[in-house]
Order: sequence, then C-alpha cells, then structure tokens
Amino acid sequence: MKHNSVLLLLVLLLLPALSSSMQARTTRPQTNATGPREEEVVREIVDLERQAKEAAIHRDASFSERTLADDYVAISPLGQVIGKAETVAARKTAQLRYDSIEISEMVVRLYGNTAVVTARADVKGKELGEEFSGPYRFTRVWVRRSGHWLTVSYQATVTR
Repeated sequence: MKHNSVLLLLVLLLLPALSSSMQARTTRPQTNATGPREEEVVREIVDLERQAKEAAIHRDASFSERTLADDYVAISPLGQVIGKAETVAARKTAQLRYDSIEISEMVVRLYGNTAVVTARADVKGKELGEEFSGPYRFTRVWVRRSGHWLTVSYQATVTR
C-alpha cells in the first residue's frame, strides 16, 4: 500500500508538468512543426514544461491552479483518475519532495490549438522521509483557450 501511495503522490505532483532540464539532457525536442510560427509554439510549450518542472520541485500550487483546465483529468500509473482540485491539493502538502526531475526523449506535436507532449522522466525524491526514484513515460495534452495554454489531460506510466 505504501508503494501505491508513493506512486499516486508522485504522479499528482508531476502532473502539472513534468518538465525538463532541456539544456542538460537534450538540445531540442522532436516536433512536427513545419514553419517559424509552429517552432515558436513549440518553444512556448517547452518553456511551460520547464516551468512545470520547477513548480513540482518547489511545490508551487499556484502554477497548477493557473495552468490546469477546470476539466483537467489525469490517469496515474495505478489507473486512478485525478482532477484539478486533487492535483492542486497534493501540490500544497509537504509530504512529497522532489530532489530531481530529469526529462529526456521529449516530443512535442502540434495540432492547431492543441499540443501533445510525450517524454521520459527520471525522478528522485522523498515521501514522508522515505526515498524513492524511478523512470516514467508520460503524455500531456495542452490546449490553447482564450489565449492561454492549459493542460487538459495527463497520463503517466512506470517504466523499467
């Protein structure tokens, strides 16, 4: 049961956006962008992913409040369905702390006002003083609404 709790909390805090140390691990994400405007949108999404990583490490609930759509839904590695309120509440607790989040193999695909991000995340941290670490793959869907990018969906899978 403790393992399930760690996974759920891990995912809840990573949901608002696992982001990368893009400078350290990759130079550019793969993308389907075909022109300068699309390349600019990809840069916006990559920056939001970077901000999300920082928010997870610093337990910044306001980032989640600003960037998760009201109809946001996430699926944890254990299959739990998690909404915006649960994600924001989990971010506010101090029981989970990330020491590092490293993102690699990021792909950003654009479809009009929608961006789909897939990547690998290697995380290390502590839950209630107990250390954890591991690799994940995730998919996050961003949608541009009223001029702002919002996360509408997220799904994470534990990998080996």
